[in-house]
Formats: sequence, C-alpha cells, structure tokens
Amino acid sequence: MTASSSSGGPDAASARAAAISVASRARTSGWFRSQTSRRLGVGYLLLAPAVLYVLLLVGAPFLFSLYLALSDANVGEPVASFVGLANFRAALESDVFYIALRNSIVFTVVAAIFKGLLGTTLAFLLLQPFWGRKVVRGLVVIPFTLPVTISVLSWKWMYDSQFSVINWFLSRIGLVGSYGSPDWPVWLGQAHLALAACIIVNVWRSFPFSAIVLLAGFTSVPTEILDAARVDGTSFFQRFRYVVVPMIAPILLIGFLFDTVFTLSDLSIVYLLTQGGPANATKILPVLAYQVGIQAGALGRGAAISLFLFPLLLPLMILLLRNLKRRED
Repeated sequence: MTASSSSGGPDAASARAAAISVASRARTSGWFRSQTSRRLGVGYLLLAPAVLYVLLLVGAPFLFSLYLALSDANVGEPVASFVGLANFRAALESDVFYIALRNSIVFTVVAAIFKGLLGTTLAFLLLQPFWGRKVVRGLVVIPFTLPVTISVLSWKWMYDSQFSVINWFLSRIGLVGSYGSPDWPVWLGQAHLALAACIIVNVWRSFPFSAIVLLAGFTSVPTEILDAARVDGTSFFQRFRYVVVPMIAPILLIGFLFDTVFTLSDLSIVYLLTQGGPANATKILPVLAYQVGIQAGALGRGAAISLFLFPLLLPLMILLLRNLKRRED
C-alpha cells in the first residue's frame, strides 16, 4: 500500500472522479435509451408541425405588424425608421379612433347576442324529427359557405335606397310609408340604420355556424342523462341550464371565442356595404386600419390601429382558456 492510496491522495481522488463520471455517463445514456425519452421525443416530433405552423402563420405576421407599428413605414418608401409609440399616440389622439372603437364593441356584442339567440333556436329546431331534416340541415349552412362578396353585394341591393325589396315588403304590411315619404328607411345612408344593417348581415351570415356548433354539442349529450333528468321532474329550461349547458360548456366556449375573433376582425361586410360611412357611423377598427394603412399608405399607423384589437381580445381569450383549463382539472 502506497502512502498516497492509504491517505486518500490524488490517485484515489482521480479514481473516484472517473468512477462518478462513468456512472453519470451510464445514467445519461440509459435515460436517452429509456421508453420515457422515446415517448417524449415522439411527442415533440408530432408537435413540431403545429408549432412551426403557429410560428410562421401567426407569430411572424404579428411580429411584422409590431415592427410596422413602431416605425414610420409608408407605401413606396423602402426604408423605415424607428419612431417608438408615436403611431399609437397618434391613434389615441384621433376622434375617429374612438368612434371606430365604440362601433367595434357595439358591432361585436350586439351581433353575438343575436347569433346566440338565433343559433340556439335553430339548433333546437334542427333537433326535432321532421321530414327532410337532413336536407334542411344542409341548406342551413349556405349563408356561411357563400363567398362573402356575393352575399354582401346581394344584401347591398336589398338595402338599395330606391329599389329596396325590404322597404317594399315593410311598406306593403304598413310598417313604413311609401317611397319619398319621411319614414322611408335609407338603410345604408342614415347613420342610425347603417350600423344595424351591417349587424343584420353579419348575424345572417354567421348564426348558422353557431347553430351547427350548438347542434354538435346537443347531440353529444347522452339521452340517458336527459331521460333521468326528465323522470326527476325537471322542466325543459332546467334541463338546458343544469344538464346540457355544463356538459357542452367547452364546445360553447370555443365556439364563442372563434365567433368573437371573427366578428371583431370582420372587415369585408362593413367595407363592402358602407366603407365605414355615412359620417363614420359604421367605421370599425379593421376598416379604419385598412383605410389608414393601405388606402392612405401609412403602414405604420395602420398597423398600430390594427394592434389595438389585440388587447381587446386578450382578456377574453385568457378568461375562456382558464375556464377550459379549470374544467379539465
């Protein structure tokens, strides 16, 4: 026995370090070859396309919009410089911005209420057995599947100030006067009617989607549970409130979230019908951002206006996703 080994000198320390290193490498190598690591690897590999999709189609446009909003980018000018929050301050100092913000909230909330009522009613009607129910279910989705330009231009003809088929019908049943009289509605030319006309088209186009989502949820509820609640003496509204709604709540929340996003960012209907007029009565944030950023060429200011939609949607998305997470737990 040497002096160094007996006293735990450098040779013994080197041996212990080498042993620890070999054991560590063995554990690491063993973990990489374990079933857990393979399962995690396959999981991340399957998630990779979805992550790539989100980064390319959602993250990249958002970051580019943020870059434009913080710069003085204009159409036709290849070089843009950093201006900080100047575009956001300019939007907040504009009276038109607050009109567009108010119209956006009214447009989204009122349309959501009517789509919820009409969608629920239609879903219950489509649940009832009647002859040709499958055909009717197919026809219901036509407004949602038609190209938006065709359907909106059709509505624009029906809202025509002189040849409106809606006014002709209302005049026939005595609700409005004849053409030229003071109570003859000019749907797209009067400020108090124009926003309502846009909301009607949005509701007509989107409430079948709400009905289909609700119908999918209603049909997923087991009939045994509904029969048991019926035997217990519950009324129709009690079964709907305390049995159906809690069971299909995740479907309702996801459908509500998608509908809110689509409605708040809807540019096509309002722009094709009124372009934000008359006198900014129908101007919503997407229309204002389009007119400022694209038509006027101020890309930075337009991007800043469009980004104001993000804080409007973020609290709602967090609330709904937390609700879904709590229900899963």
